[in-house]
Amino acid sequence: MHNANPVDTPMDKSCVLSKELCPKTEEEKKRMTKISYASAVGSLMYAMMCTRPDLCFAVGMVSRYQSNPGPDHWVAVKRILRYLKGTSDLALCYHGGSLRLVGYSDVDGSTDRDERTSGYAFLLGGAAITWYSKKQPCISLSTMEVEYVASTIAYAKDPKYHRRTKHIDTRYHFIRDSIAQGEVVLRHIPTNDMIVDPFTKPLRRDAFHKHVLIDALTRAITLVL
Repeated sequence: MHNANPVDTPMDKSCVLSKELCPKTEEEKKRMTKISYASAVGSLMYAMMCTRPDLCFAVGMVSRYQSNPGPDHWVAVKRILRYLKGTSDLALCYHGGSLRLVGYSDVDGSTDRDERTSGYAFLLGGAAITWYSKKQPCISLSTMEVEYVASTIAYAKDPKYHRRTKHIDTRYHFIRDSIAQGEVVLRHIPTNDMIVDPFTKPLRRDAFHKHVLIDALTRAITLVL
């Protein structure tokens, strides 16, 4: 990867990874054993968990196939490495002022078992202190349920019974209880301003950089000016 060309995003907008891309024959599996897939993913995961929330979605996706990765999965891993090569100067920058804790949560609307992903980030002092992107543990049965799992406002604030919410697991109703007790304030964030949108799906360059360079990370060179 030393001579690889940098790329602008950790995952291409058109990239679709699935179990269908995993090796099917013993010969295909043998070829992949020569590649240090798990080692590379482990290194990327360490960077993502410590200082690089922008890697959240891409690393989460490639880590799903560590037990039986295919050539396309390896291509996706190498793209993340190429992205890191061009963004080694990005850093989390915390500053003084208000220490109000702000959290963002989002989820994609996919009903595909391999694709549905939710993400969150909590910011303090102007930068993220914790973040995550993961496969949802359940398939959302409707758009309304998808948004409820992602902490949308209207139904979370309303303690009344709703016919379309009766099947939603009770573990999600803690949000409504927290609101009633004044512990949490929910606000709707438009997609264009949702900084964890890149945690749920691959985005085009402009959309990705808007959140990464403005809301999440700062070019390290700007920290010393």
